[in-house]
Order: sequence, then C-alpha cells, then structure tokens
Amino acid sequence: MTDFVLVAGAWLGSWAWDEVVPELRAAGCGAHALTLSGVAERQGQPAGQRTHVEDIVGEVERLDLRDVVLVGHSYAGIPVGQAAERIGDRLARVVFVDSEIPVDGASFASNWWQGEERFEAGLAENGGFWQPLSAEEYDGQGLSSEQIARLAAGATPHPGASLTEPAVLTRPLGELPATYVKCLLDGPEPNDDVAESLKSERWRLVDMDTGHWPMFSQPHELARILLDQRR
Repeated sequence: MTDFVLVAGAWLGSWAWDEVVPELRAAGCGAHALTLSGVAERQGQPAGQRTHVEDIVGEVERLDLRDVVLVGHSYAGIPVGQAAERIGDRLARVVFVDSEIPVDGASFASNWWQGEERFEAGLAENGGFWQPLSAEEYDGQGLSSEQIARLAAGATPHPGASLTEPAVLTRPLGELPATYVKCLLDGPEPNDDVAESLKSERWRLVDMDTGHWPMFSQPHELARILLDQRR
C-alpha cells in the first residue's frame, strides 16, 4: 500500500490537506498529513530547517511506513527533499507541489526575489518569524473568497530559523524519483534549480491551471495527480 506523507508550506499545518486526505484514503492509500514544528498546533516549539527534516523522517519511521510518497508544498519542498534522501528504500517517490527544492548550502531565503538581506531584515522586524500573508495577498491565485478566508484564518507565523538555515544534500537531487507540480497562476515556468533537476530522466513535470495553494483551490485535481504518481 502506498503511504502519502503530506507537508504544507510556510504558515500552514496538517489541516491544509483536509480536502485531499479523504480522496487518497478512498483510493486505498495511507495518507498522513504532518504539521512541522513551530507552526499551527505546534507553535512555540523551536524549529530550524534541520528540525523540519527530522519531523518528516521521524514520522515515516514512527509509523514504519513503506512505499512512501513524500509530498512537499512551497517551503516544505526543502525539508521534504532532504528527508527523501534520508528514508532510503522506504521512498517510492517525492512530489514537489509548486515548491522550492533543496540546494546544498543554500536556504529558502537565499532565493528570495527581493534578496536575502531584505528577507532576513523582515524576519528581524517580526521577532524572528515570517508573518502570514494578508487576505488581499492571496488574490490572483485561483482561490474563492471562502478559501482565502480559511487560509488567512488558519495561518500562523513561521519560524525564521527554518528559512535561513542552509540545506544539506549528500547527492544530486536529480537522482531521486520525483515529480514537480507547477501551478501556472504562480508563474508559467519552474525556477532555474527546478529546471535543472527536471533534466533528469527520473523527474516528471505536471502542470496545474491554478495558483500556489492547489490543496485549497483544486483539491480533487491535486489528489488525482498524487494518485497518478504511484505508477
């Protein structure tokens, strides 16, 4: 039986997958949505990026999962990609959902569109946390007003240390069996790091005609895509 381990991006907990998990289970799969340390119901727990890698590896080992599809959305692609290396032959595939991917020695902040210094200054201004988006900042991402309200109400500040700590990889990410899901409303092309990994014969690219939060805007379509990755 395939077991999906689902990790949402910054500010979000396991609740972000509430409309995806039932469809995976209805198809006969295990589905385990994970909240990373320091966010949602785990607020207040100290968390760097290595903590988040350990959260994911620990969940796989605690549940003794096999034939695992690790799913990382947005920021979570960085710890998920590192965890995928760590779980060895338990891994069936890793799926990056419109996410960043780990680059050895680089952090989430390294690739911030306004520059790393600007990003880190924003964290310092907010007590070391990345503040969630306002409701208005979700516009243009294929979300209904109800979906935006749910996102905005559930999001919690994200621990900044996890965003500035560099990733550690022991081999090229292209060696992993992987799928990258590109959400087209968030930009038509994958970033340069993703494009380089997609040159690997072990990687697939899937497009979704929606925005950066497909587990809210198109949960049924996202579940179908995830189920397709069992093949």
